[in-house]
Amino acid sequence: MGDIGNVTLPGGRSVPALGQGTWHMGEDPERRHDETAALRAGIERGMTLIDTAEMYGEGATESFLGEALQGLRDRIVLVSKAYPQNAGKARLRRACEASLKRLRAERLDLYLLHWRGSVPLAETVDAMEALREDGLIGAWGVSNFDADDIEDLIEAGGDACASDQVLFNLSRRGPEFDLLPLLDKLSMPAMAYSPVEQGRLVGHPALDAVAARHGATGAQVALAWLLRRPGLMVIPKAGTVAHVEENRRAADLVLSDDDCTELDRAFPPPARKVPLAML
Repeated sequence: MGDIGNVTLPGGRSVPALGQGTWHMGEDPERRHDETAALRAGIERGMTLIDTAEMYGEGATESFLGEALQGLRDRIVLVSKAYPQNAGKARLRRACEASLKRLRAERLDLYLLHWRGSVPLAETVDAMEALREDGLIGAWGVSNFDADDIEDLIEAGGDACASDQVLFNLSRRGPEFDLLPLLDKLSMPAMAYSPVEQGRLVGHPALDAVAARHGATGAQVALAWLLRRPGLMVIPKAGTVAHVEENRRAADLVLSDDDCTELDRAFPPPARKVPLAML
């Protein structure tokens, strides 16, 4: 296998472009063994960026990860997200400490505001900076922020924002119109969640046609299309070792210009502003 590729966060931290999502993990006891094996297999294959949130299973996923990732903390880039109602100064610290306890970790590498709520952004920025100064987090960012939200964040003093995690895939190309260009201008990497649209892109004729030429799968084509973009982290979820291996091979798939033209025909890029979607 080739190099998995890296993205540099503001501040200089290099993280893998291809990581692992964990939404719904740890919620079904019958799947815990396979999910643990999948996560650990991904880490062995270089997919060391692990994304989670306090919302996932109301903490159940973080607790699962605390068990599943025992002994591997020094090898992973650990990301979690806080509810917007916890984005104030006092509540954010409590939320962060609760996440750390469930994750059995002393520090989050990246801590995100899950989506924008009613707490003033300036207060959230101050709360995040306090967590960073005290060593509870290495960096902070946001999730589900559209271009106007990012502009508001910068105006609120959020220049240190390290990433914006958004819904972005072949069927959700709205961010290409204005959000991703803005993030590029700010040198703020994006992170794409649900990169295969929770599996709904699998079986699409255009993806299958491109995949057939490469001896790949449609899901790998969807991931490879995202991984072509510099400064983008991609976090597919996989509940089995076989699925992790399929995802990892996507990093070695090189799409041609003709492939991308064919995908553009099937999934046209946005010609106008499209409000940011979220799942």
